[in-house]
Amino acid sequence: MKALIEAMAKALVDKPESVAVTEVEGERTTVFELRVDNNDLGKVIGKQGKTARAMRTILSAAGTKIGKRCVLEILE
Repeated sequence: MKALIEAMAKALVDKPESVAVTEVEGERTTVFELRVDNNDLGKVIGKQGKTARAMRTILSAAGTKIGKRCVLEILE
């Protein structure tokens, strides 16, 4: 899951080396925190949050497949 988020984010940004994903494991929910360069933040979020919403949808679908609830947080 972490690799999936990294791959999606690195494909969107100008500085792929600045992409960092941390995983916070809970009982039922796993939270993935995505950090990118400040200049690339708009590219990851997209117009009206559409890109971020699409990434969350893909993550949710992949999490459902393995029976876990996954949440994506995009941090500044």
